[in-house]
Amino acid sequence: MRPLTIISILPDLLNTNGDAANARVLAQRARWSGQEANVVEVRTRADLPADVDSVVIGSGSDSQLVAARDVLLTMAEDLRAWTTAGVPILAVGTGWELLSWGIELSGGVVVEGLGLVAGRAVPRESRAIDDLVVTSKYGRLVGFENHARDYVGAEGSPLGRVVAGTGNGHGTEGVVMGDVIATHLHGPVLARNPGLADHLLRAAFARHAVEYTPGAPTRPVDELARAARNQVAVRLSLAID
Repeated sequence: MRPLTIISILPDLLNTNGDAANARVLAQRARWSGQEANVVEVRTRADLPADVDSVVIGSGSDSQLVAARDVLLTMAEDLRAWTTAGVPILAVGTGWELLSWGIELSGGVVVEGLGLVAGRAVPRESRAIDDLVVTSKYGRLVGFENHARDYVGAEGSPLGRVVAGTGNGHGTEGVVMGDVIATHLHGPVLARNPGLADHLLRAAFARHAVEYTPGAPTRPVDELARAARNQVAVRLSLAID
């Protein structure tokens, strides 16, 4: 199997909460499994490598929404092709919103999205800034949320159910469409929730008919991540893992 190629799209514009580091988490866990992996930072379509095995898109500020959207539009057909081909994609915060039908801003302004993910972002009365805890088929997911919008229109395909925090605004968190996972969870999310990282890697490896097995070096790292999640659980009076 050739080296795994993980691309981080717009790591400067869409990295407000350190979300671009999710690409490094995937690459390192792949290496710990014995598989070579490279992270390619993509700032324009010209930076796209010939082969892509996983995609990470982070979150940015509202002041950069249009600039980020305009660059993503140049890659819309690539993103659509990857979703069809089963390339795992992780999109966080505004990166996710830009893949949706659109983003409604206060004052009635609408930023059109790429339309690759069902749903749209709509303004909240107050900003959601808190710990976010979610139950999912990937286990309990824990992170920090920091968003001014709820998400509607994709209630049938959430990432999980909210235990603490706000999430999408109506009891669910995130969106899953095929091999696209979108979430409000920052942290970066894959460092704090290695089960989700391993799910993405299994999908990436499977496209090469190779089974992904976490390597031994992940064990102490995963224990640290579990301890960090449990600290949040204790603070919120939830059961620990």
